[in-house]
Amino acid sequence: MRLSQGHLNLLATCPRKYQHTFIDQLGSPTTPEQQEKQAWGSRFHLLMQQRELGLPIESIIQEDAQLQRWVTGLVGVAPDILTPNPNSEAFRDSEHCRTLAFGDYLLTVIYDLLIADIKSAQILDWKTYPKPQKRQNLAQNWQTRLYLYVLAETSDYAPEQISMTYWFVQSQPEAKSLKFTYNAGLHEQTRRDLSRLLHQLTDWLRRYEKGEEFPLVEEPAGTCDFCQYAVRCNMVPEPRRDIAPQRWRDRTAETGESETNKDLMLNLASIQEVSL
Repeated sequence: MRLSQGHLNLLATCPRKYQHTFIDQLGSPTTPEQQEKQAWGSRFHLLMQQRELGLPIESIIQEDAQLQRWVTGLVGVAPDILTPNPNSEAFRDSEHCRTLAFGDYLLTVIYDLLIADIKSAQILDWKTYPKPQKRQNLAQNWQTRLYLYVLAETSDYAPEQISMTYWFVQSQPEAKSLKFTYNAGLHEQTRRDLSRLLHQLTDWLRRYEKGEEFPLVEEPAGTCDFCQYAVRCNMVPEPRRDIAPQRWRDRTAETGESETNKDLMLNLASIQEVSL
């Protein structure tokens, strides 16, 4: 069963929401605004991949002023990273995929850009929503933790040689970045937390096969107010549905939760492997 950082974040946030999303496949329609943001994000990632491959992108960005600002702005603040030295022997790969077997699961990551040389390895991730998350929240996010963990487990680099940097391309007046370093202590903590979470998932899947639903979030603390399944789970009174969509859109715009496009193929693959 394949799992991505999107699966892990949802499992940690609310197991019942994971069930509805990935096992029951109960999707909710996206608004035109959400669809447009997802399309912009996908186009930006594709352009950055084309640029890394040395393919021409000038004719494409000239037709789209916003994309042109994003790309040129990012390259302008990080020229040493995004304009490689032709004499450098560093390994560079865009949309780099790695898979790690962990117990009964396959953990899969896709790095927007991986740069590695004899001394260190850098993971770069493009975020196309304007407001950076709090550093502490990103540090605990399973994207950060899983991306660093998988690279350490699937390479010869020590945890201390690995880092991950988020680039927020829409930040004003210029793109901003948040860099996370790694160490052996964080690596061991992630291993323990993964073991615990996946052990719980195995137990929930067994119970689900017998007709028992995944558990609800233990401490809602307002989380259910933004969830499209709140009414289904009896966590929010019925009349509140009319205000939930806008609040959900606002929260999505702030946290970037709409950026799950690259997980979609993994999600579909994982659903097929669940025995019901």
